[in-house]
Amino acid sequence: MNFKKPKPNNGPLLKVSDVSKTFGGVQALSNVSFNLEKGQIMGVIGPNGSGKTTLVNAITGFIRADSGAIEYQGRNILGMAPHKIADLGLTRTFQVMRPYYSLPAYKNLIIPLFSPRARRTGGWRGGGKLGDRDTVAVDILEEIGFERDSYVPYKSASSLPTGYLKRLELARCLALRPEVVICDEVFSGLSMSEMASMLPLMERLQMEGITLIMVEHRLRELFRLATRVIVLNFGRKIAEGVPDEVMEEPEVKEAYFGSEEVFSYV
Repeated sequence: MNFKKPKPNNGPLLKVSDVSKTFGGVQALSNVSFNLEKGQIMGVIGPNGSGKTTLVNAITGFIRADSGAIEYQGRNILGMAPHKIADLGLTRTFQVMRPYYSLPAYKNLIIPLFSPRARRTGGWRGGGKLGDRDTVAVDILEEIGFERDSYVPYKSASSLPTGYLKRLELARCLALRPEVVICDEVFSGLSMSEMASMLPLMERLQMEGITLIMVEHRLRELFRLATRVIVLNFGRKIAEGVPDEVMEEPEVKEAYFGSEEVFSYV
């Protein structure tokens, strides 16, 4: 895909400081802090309802945190609109896929390819005609696992199985030529063979200069990629560190005791 590597930046690429959020008196996030270094693959794990997706929504502007700070490349993005955050190069996939179901798969990429960021960063080639972007859209889909010589890129998104929809979510992010992609349960709903094919793709994105945050329940697959993880439980960060060491901490074991996630890891 030949993505440009992020420009040199002093300090962490993303800094989350004491972020808190309540919904109707329920504490969804409580003073969560962590740093994301460029080039890293960081995992965010925790039992259901621990605040993982709320954290992603706060970082990407889909909800506004009640307190704290979120800095991307040294700039406070707390309260910024999602499209403006994406324009800075910080993008995300959705746990519940949100394609344009009535459009062919490749047409789902046309909007991000028309975005100001894509134009600034050279996200599409050619003279600016719609047909040029069509070709780039198919190129991106091919590089993340769509078979170019088949009809799959041209099928309506509504007819695609989960595995292709997950890749389509990722492709829409990549069309923006991002520096950071937050993947919200990209392995969820995939077969073992589909997950196996996703692993080298995520590694390749990292090698091409994209920093990744992966929110996952599939710990076995996540720990093959992530060099660092944070663990949330009831909105609090209860651990951070190297995956194997984090899973040995008593509070993490208690949070996961008897859960499906531990079985998938073991």
